[in-house]
Amino acid sequence: MKSPAFWLSAKWTGALLLQFLGMTLHEVPAVVIHQVEEALDEDEKEMLLFLCRDVAVDMTSPNIRDLLDILNERGKLSALGLAELLYRVRRFDLLKRLLRMDKAAVEAYLLRHPPLVSDYRVLLTEIGEDLDKSDISSLIFLMKDYTGRGRTAKNKSFLELVVDLEKLNLVAPDQLDLLEKCLKNIHRIDLKTKIQKYKQSAHGVGTNYINAFQAALPNVSLKDPSNNLGLQNGRNKEQRVVVEQLGIQRKPVKTSIQESGAFLPPHIPEERYRMQSRPLGICLIIDCIGNDTAVLRDTFTSMGFEVQCFLYLKVERIKQVLRRVACMPQQRAFDSFVCVLVSRGGSQSVFGVDQTHPGFPLDHIRKMFMGDLCPALLGKPKLFFVQNYVMSESQLEDSSLLEVDGPAVNNVESEARQLGPCTLHREADFLWSLCKADISLLEQKPVSPSVYLQYLSQKLRQERTRPLLDLHVELNNKLYDWNSTVSTKERYFVLLQHTLRKKLILSYK
Repeated sequence: MKSPAFWLSAKWTGALLLQFLGMTLHEVPAVVIHQVEEALDEDEKEMLLFLCRDVAVDMTSPNIRDLLDILNERGKLSALGLAELLYRVRRFDLLKRLLRMDKAAVEAYLLRHPPLVSDYRVLLTEIGEDLDKSDISSLIFLMKDYTGRGRTAKNKSFLELVVDLEKLNLVAPDQLDLLEKCLKNIHRIDLKTKIQKYKQSAHGVGTNYINAFQAALPNVSLKDPSNNLGLQNGRNKEQRVVVEQLGIQRKPVKTSIQESGAFLPPHIPEERYRMQSRPLGICLIIDCIGNDTAVLRDTFTSMGFEVQCFLYLKVERIKQVLRRVACMPQQRAFDSFVCVLVSRGGSQSVFGVDQTHPGFPLDHIRKMFMGDLCPALLGKPKLFFVQNYVMSESQLEDSSLLEVDGPAVNNVESEARQLGPCTLHREADFLWSLCKADISLLEQKPVSPSVYLQYLSQKLRQERTRPLLDLHVELNNKLYDWNSTVSTKERYFVLLQHTLRKKLILSYK
């Protein structure tokens, strides 16, 4: 016989469970919807609207507030549903701040319950995130043969292009050959492969997708697609589950939890970047402030990198160092490359220690290491961690520190052309982590090291055997906690972009 203490404990556990279910299954408060709308930027709003096109087939061009409000009124937007949407646009900070949930909790929920958004829409949002403006322009041009001349505006986003193609029945969950062909034509083989993997994972599995433009019934209710995160490239855990929720028996569904971007069916082993060379690669540290070199050198040396440090460089010298490292023949023997750059700068450039010299554009730094210009690193992960202390526009005007296009890297380009075309897209295998902070932090006495770089070093030293993208998400969470306790001038803001094609762990294996 069970003791009274057992029954009391069981009763209390059940009460807590019911309380949790009540909180997550009921309507989302209007104030939360309002905060979500205010926090999302325009690209994130566009992505969320696109992801929900099949969920709200009878809604015409809603804004985010209207979309979430109508879903809420129709009982389709519990706190867990909203959590999934925030997860898919990778706003993990809002998950934590507004819903008191983390990434792992959402993933655990999605493994057991049918998701709100289809794998098809997740795939397309991820492809859109990996395309640059020139790629999209090329796609729009190629699509003219199918959409007709003049039907597609040149300044459309990729998701807007997809909507146009859906209206013409040229793109659908089971109709991706045209998009696959065009991606091949613009040499984005990495994204073509992603579509192929999606097709393999979806083979033989039914879908609840409904083309919003084919839903003719005026009283169509919101659909509950039994499909998948959108952020940017990684792993899928897929399974069929039979969910019985609130007394309703659901059909078997396929669930995907995507953490970084590629669709991998269960029978395809997850690929990892090779990390066997000794050293793992060159870690180039350019510190024009001088506060973070020591800890960065110790961190990357302990991880097995050959560390090269440069302090207090002018812009011209920064370019020379980057050009020299990009052309080093030793890179062919290494499995990766890391660059850490700490400097004053503008919104899109760095100034080094110059006071009157124009800045060096950040995109030129990346360009030096792209596949066609740096073939020795082709197919290998190239990681950039940039701490930029940004001057305000008024400061730039007063000091004549204007951002202008830097000189072309002609020497690197001419050498690359002699080596022939790349087999991978030139921008593949990059991770670009840019942290911006106010330049007033450098006016404090004494000047403190970068919180961003301190957290990064701590994560890499203590948890290097974990995937780098996972560590970066946790780094963002730590910076969010930091920002919530300090003034606006003391905050750090991180932008993560990447085109990694495989799982990346910065440790020998």
